[in-house]
Parts: sequence; structure tokens; C-alpha cells
Amino acid sequence: MVKSLVSIVRYEKPEESVRKAVELSKGLDHLPDKARVFIKPNIVYWTKEVNFPKWGVITTSRVIEDMVILLKERGIDDITIGEGIILGSTKDTETPAHAFETLGYNKLKEKYGVKSINTFDRPFEEVDLGDDVVLNMNEDILHSDFVVNVPAMKAHNQTIVSLGIKNLKGMIDVKSRKICHNADPDKDLNFHVARLADKMPPMFSLLDGIYTLEKGPAIDGRMRRSNILVASADFISADMVGAKVLGYEPSEIPHLVNAAKNHGRPYDLSDVEIVGEKIEDVASLHKYDFPYTVDEERSVPDGLVKDGIKGVFYRKFDLTMCTYCSGVNGLVLSAIRYAWKGEPWDNVEVLTGKAMEPTPGMNKTILLGKCMYQKHKDNPNIKEMLAIKGCPPKVENIVKALQKAGIEVDPSLFENIDKAPGLYMARYEGKPGFDEAFHRVV
Repeated sequence: MVKSLVSIVRYEKPEESVRKAVELSKGLDHLPDKARVFIKPNIVYWTKEVNFPKWGVITTSRVIEDMVILLKERGIDDITIGEGIILGSTKDTETPAHAFETLGYNKLKEKYGVKSINTFDRPFEEVDLGDDVVLNMNEDILHSDFVVNVPAMKAHNQTIVSLGIKNLKGMIDVKSRKICHNADPDKDLNFHVARLADKMPPMFSLLDGIYTLEKGPAIDGRMRRSNILVASADFISADMVGAKVLGYEPSEIPHLVNAAKNHGRPYDLSDVEIVGEKIEDVASLHKYDFPYTVDEERSVPDGLVKDGIKGVFYRKFDLTMCTYCSGVNGLVLSAIRYAWKGEPWDNVEVLTGKAMEPTPGMNKTILLGKCMYQKHKDNPNIKEMLAIKGCPPKVENIVKALQKAGIEVDPSLFENIDKAPGLYMARYEGKPGFDEAFHRVV
């Protein structure tokens, strides 16, 4: 049996550690001469209001530059860095430009002639991925000769882990992202994600674990300095090993199981050869989710239970909640927590995603987002409906709905939503290893 090669390397020095990971994995051995190379980092989300690195959320600029150096050494002159950042509007061109400037991508252009693109400014192409999965994917990556996929290594509250395959979700348009979060239990998010790499050009995966993230994918997770790189020319093998490094068997990750099945691969590492560090020497469990308490008085995250909150039923989101509603989900929960004054609310239920059904006996039902409203606008089991119809829902409408339900949330929390990340970053201020250096280019 010919085994796929995956390297695990401890990050120790700029250039040297990435070079070692690439050479051990032979990841660029099949790089075509004079290839058009597309580098896909993981930026996820950005705000101009708070200028900070998001450790474990965003790919380090250090690893991106190291890859550019290695490509240039191989005579590659046509290099494009591309990402589709989650924004309130795809017409927002200033925020991606600010992200690329802050992360040093413009400096990479000056130093190496690298281009950077916001994929929402570029054409998309309809791609049939089989099994009735048709998504619109960025043309630049599809028509490149070679892809270098550089995700941040993180646990993820919907897909358990987010690594190379999941990182390619940033290459599809908004419509396709929403399709991935559909309500079909047989063709769910994991079913769609598993196919994202199937029509890509030859690909090298370099999983950036200088920083890793627990309870991701967002900034409210726990950020760690881990100093790990995982690399392979086989995208499934890279992610399977990455999952193990984050503390999970590949067979526990539904989208990896689907991907392996689609490619006739086993669900373990029996056809993978690992070089460099041993998995057991670098692996550490990264919890992927926040625990919830469900009883007759509430359904909320454990963090709210500790405050004694009662009378609000905010069921745990499922795979059908898309990126755009999830962007406000955590803020809504935080606002509810801060609004608690010790008196139980009037059996208020908040429904999210595309599949949830109202619970009998609730007095007020908040439908968060267009999908929930469309599903239940005529539901006779809802006593008092408070609908937030937008896609994504507007923050001012969220405030109005919560206040009508008797939950007197502070509007300023929502008005300053773009400044909220600074509160999470403050947790790491002054901690050794948590500085801006790895997300800058000098």
C-alpha cells in the first residue's frame, strides 16, 4: 500500500520550520514549473474598529510569508492570496482592504510581487460537486495551477474541527454558504463541506498551529500558543492528522468521514505515514463547544446558568444556523446575561437556524432571522411571535424584539458590535507569546 505522507513539525524559527514541514511532507514536489499558485489563508472575520490579531482564528502572516519565500525559491512568480471574509455586506470593500493591509499582504506585494484579492470582488463559477451539490466557487482558485491551503488549526462548534477542507468554505459565495447550512438531515453542513476540495487543482495543505483555538471558530474561544505545523500534499490525510492533534479521532468528525468515504479511504490513519513529531507528543484536546443546561426553567449555556437565569429558553444552535446569524448569536446571549436582574422572564423562547420547532407552553417566541420567520410565520403553536426577519438580522431589530419580550438588553452592546472583539483580546494582554508579531509582515 502506498501511504500518504504527512509531516508534523514544531514551529521554532521563521522560514526554517515551514521549510522543514514542506520538505518532510514532500508537499511541493509536484508543483508545476511557472505555476499560477493560489494561497488560501483563514481570515474569517475582520473589523476596522479594533486593530488586533486573532490568535488561532486567523492564519499567521508569518506562515504565509514563509510559504511565499519557498514558492519564490522554486521560480514561482504568479502568486495570489485570496479570501472571502465574513461581512455584513459583500459590497463592503473597505474592511477586506483594511484586513489585507493590517496582516501585511500589501507588504508581501512590495517584497515579492504577490497579489491579494477579496473573492467577493471576483467572479464565481457554478461547480457540480456530485450528489446534487452545486455551489458557486471563486474562479481564481479554480483556474490556478496549484493551491496552498493554509488554515488556522481550530476546534469548531458545528463541524468539531476546522482545518483544510473546511477552510475552503471561504471560496464560495454567500448563496452557497447558506445552501451548506440547509435543513436536510441527510445532506447537511458536513455533507457539503466534505466536497469542497473535490474540484480543486492540486493542493498542498499546511495547517498553521502556531496558535490554535478551542471552542471556535470565533474570538470568544480559548486561544492557545501551540507551535505546531501539519503538512501534506493529500488534503484528507492532512485534516485527519490535524484532527488527531486537536484531540479527535478522524472517525469522530462527520465531514472527514464523508470525505474519506467519497474517496474510498479508511476512516483512520492506516493509509497515512507520519514523519517528524509523533502525534501523541503534540496532541492536546481542544474542546469544540460550550456546554448547555436544559431543564424546565431554561435552556441556555452553562455560563448563564451560573448567574441563575430563568424563564428564557435559548436552545443550542444546530448545523442549519449559517455564518451570518451565528455572527450575532453570541452577542445576543451576552446581552441576555447582562440584562438579568434576578426576576425570571416570562417563558421566552429564542429559535435560530432553519429546523427548530417552537416548544409548547412558551409565552413569547422570538424568531431570529429570515429562515426561522419563513418557517414559522403561520405556526398556530406560537402564542406571541416576535419576528426578526432580516438576513442577516439587523441589530436594532434584535434589540426591539428582546425588549418586547421583557428582556431589557442594553442597545449599546449591539451598537458597538464591531468593538466587541477588543474585549476578548484583552484576556491575552501581556501573556507571553501573545503579541502581534506573527500577524505582521516587516
